[in-house]
Amino acid sequence: MAKRKNLTKGQVRRVRHNQTKRLQKETSVEWDETMLGSPRPGLIISRFGQHADVEDTENQEVHRCNLRRGIETLVSGDQVIWRPGLENMAGIAGVIEAVEPRKSVLTRPDYYDGLKPVAANIDQMIIVSSVVPELSFNIIDRYLIAAETLGIHPVLVLNKIDLLPPPEHSKLTDMFRVYTELGYTSLFVSKESGEGIEALELLLKDSTNIFVGQSGVGKSSLVNAVIPKLEEAVEEGKISENSGLGQHTTTAARLYHIPTGGNLIDSPGVREFGLWHLSDEEVTQAFIEFRPYLGGCKFRDCKHKDDPGCLILEALAQGKINPVRFENYHKILESLKENKANRQYSRSKRADL
Repeated sequence: MAKRKNLTKGQVRRVRHNQTKRLQKETSVEWDETMLGSPRPGLIISRFGQHADVEDTENQEVHRCNLRRGIETLVSGDQVIWRPGLENMAGIAGVIEAVEPRKSVLTRPDYYDGLKPVAANIDQMIIVSSVVPELSFNIIDRYLIAAETLGIHPVLVLNKIDLLPPPEHSKLTDMFRVYTELGYTSLFVSKESGEGIEALELLLKDSTNIFVGQSGVGKSSLVNAVIPKLEEAVEEGKISENSGLGQHTTTAARLYHIPTGGNLIDSPGVREFGLWHLSDEEVTQAFIEFRPYLGGCKFRDCKHKDDPGCLILEALAQGKINPVRFENYHKILESLKENKANRQYSRSKRADL
């Protein structure tokens, strides 16, 4: 019996893509124009392949609909035009005809497929970190780069603050001062003690918000705190007693209405927000404290590391730029170079298959 040959990653992806297309074809519903009602405005609650849950803007009822061919980048938060079916067919209530122009879109770099939209029309990016399993300012800075690049207002939320004794609480307040002095809103919260929850609800009010952060920081628990009725719907991941790492609990982005006001889009957790698609210049611009000095260095191609006549280095020496932020900046640039090199290598290997 011949030994079974293992498939390459590229072949696996093509097989999965073909299987998905066959499933979509099998579950698609063909609508005749005479079977559809008049166009109506709607809001995308969640997307499932060639289907999406649409909330009727007029009566807030949610309907599962098909997508017209040509609509590809439909995500939670999109404003759409849809047409209800005059009768329900195979559980499908209508068809999404068109997508309204977006005021913002959160994209997540995919290693193989480039930029993939995650959510649309977002006002605020709630960057959630936690005192356990580990607080990383490098990760916070990565999310801030994403927010600044996309033009979405960031809010820093430190969760599980109840696990810290008062002296450590005070120490973290001092550490977060670098962000508050830059104008970023920072909030310490705990679902267990209730600390900061009302303040968080106030920040979310009248905005469409998305929670981002590593696995295990308690994003789902905060969703349950601000939307109590979702306690059972949003399953919280269990923390490993050995590693302290949480499990991914959300499988598809979904929009929820917050009882106290505003919307919340709950999206799958990511361990690290990919930035490899950004140029060095875009990353530099995203560090807002660097902006007053950009363009004034002695050399046009200044790397802001050990170059003579660098204004950013001068500002660092004068205490105008935080050394931790400066160090994270160069660590992030280095990691981007490594990721881009690995990606180019993977592409060349796939081309040889």
